[in-house]
Amino acid sequence: MISTQLKNQHLMWRAGFGPSALQLEQIKSTDTIRLFESLLNDSSVQPAFLDATDDYLKGLMNGLEEEGLRKNTMDNDARKNFQQQTRQAIKDLNLLWLEQMIQSPAQLREKMAFFWHGHFASRNLNVFFQQQLLDVIRKHALGSLRDLLPAVSKSASMLNFLNANQNRKDHPNENFARELMELFTLGRGHYSENDIKEAARAFTGWGANRKGEFIFRKFQHDAGSKTVLGKSGSFDGDEVIHTLLEQKQTALFIVQKIYRFFVNDIIDEEKTAWLADRFYASDYNISGLMSDIFTAKWFYDEKNIGSIIKSPIVLLAGIRRMLPMQLENAASQLLIQRLLGQMLLYPPNVAGWPGGKSWIDSSTLMLRMRLPLLISEEDEFNIRPKTDDDQMMGRTDNGESNVDRKGAREMAGKPIRAMIDWKKYMQHYDGMTRDQLIPSMNSSLLQVQPGFTPDIISTFADNNSSDSFIKTSTLKIMSTPEYQMC
Repeated sequence: MISTQLKNQHLMWRAGFGPSALQLEQIKSTDTIRLFESLLNDSSVQPAFLDATDDYLKGLMNGLEEEGLRKNTMDNDARKNFQQQTRQAIKDLNLLWLEQMIQSPAQLREKMAFFWHGHFASRNLNVFFQQQLLDVIRKHALGSLRDLLPAVSKSASMLNFLNANQNRKDHPNENFARELMELFTLGRGHYSENDIKEAARAFTGWGANRKGEFIFRKFQHDAGSKTVLGKSGSFDGDEVIHTLLEQKQTALFIVQKIYRFFVNDIIDEEKTAWLADRFYASDYNISGLMSDIFTAKWFYDEKNIGSIIKSPIVLLAGIRRMLPMQLENAASQLLIQRLLGQMLLYPPNVAGWPGGKSWIDSSTLMLRMRLPLLISEEDEFNIRPKTDDDQMMGRTDNGESNVDRKGAREMAGKPIRAMIDWKKYMQHYDGMTRDQLIPSMNSSLLQVQPGFTPDIISTFADNNSSDSFIKTSTLKIMSTPEYQMC
């Protein structure tokens, strides 16, 4: 029989970024449905805007706007300065959001936003556009897809990433229309090439100005008749999005992707069909869909617990939630993300991260298992990131990639220097005998049955004191292959 503790930890890993040290006592006995209701309530407040830009960068951007200067008219020094400032701000935004994932009580909202961040994958070197899109997905993460999809589609980040600014009457660019159908709504095989061509015409005239504001260029719009998914009319972009949301296939495609992300890599067609029907009938109520999933008895079936490989972000955030800490070298988390293959705000392409078994190879598995010790000790990075990875957004032939590689080299070889508040974690084990400690730690840290015996952990733990034993045993358990699963 599956214990209440295991069910609650399962919920915390899937509906958030894992349990925190202060929740260890609570999740042992709290009713699972009540725990979910608490997560939902904590995520009901609208999130604050994450702003990683300082007054200097804002002033520089405002100055460029006021003077009407374009990037290609800036002198080389001004261009390099602006690029350097925005690159750094994007890294700061990455760390700001990561900190929200770790510290915020709105775990469900941030986890849902993390899903949408991969679903609506967009890369942009303009930090103001990045902040705008992140704000859109965090605010609408638990609302309605009917609001989220148009808001994402009209964001400056997405419009620029998918070349919508180049989509004009008589010269349509099909990139945005294709990805909208293939990756954001219907899924491959549920539309024709002609549907893409006609939809692209409907989106002509869509764009964004330098401030990131959506603009509709009327004289660049093709107002002629179009036929999309069997419907004909002089459609504009909003009407095409409405048509896509009218398709039940959109609900099914979204639900299947959410099921793989939150439940199991192996789709249960009967359950996803039921969920999709309800999602469609609710007019795409995301909060309702997640409630259907997290309150269902089948979600807590043994086959679903510990069945998903933690993504790099979930792994990193989960360690930091369980072991409360302050990082002296917080920027080292950027290198960890890059080495493990998942940098926030830098998806590899418009399809996002594939997830699943793609997270694990011989090099990343070793680093994953070494990560707890890298964080907790004065151990140093001796791994250098690849120079040809997708995280660099294809930037391999210009000065920008050289700067990023230089920064990664400088970060490598430095310890993370974490100050862990062990007291908050260890209080959970007060009064336990030495024989009780490792089974209890296994129960709190692992979602799968360990393939090792307590004696193995004890052999390599520091037995000089109870505190030392708990600390070192915890880090050893976190360094096992079993800890990679949630």
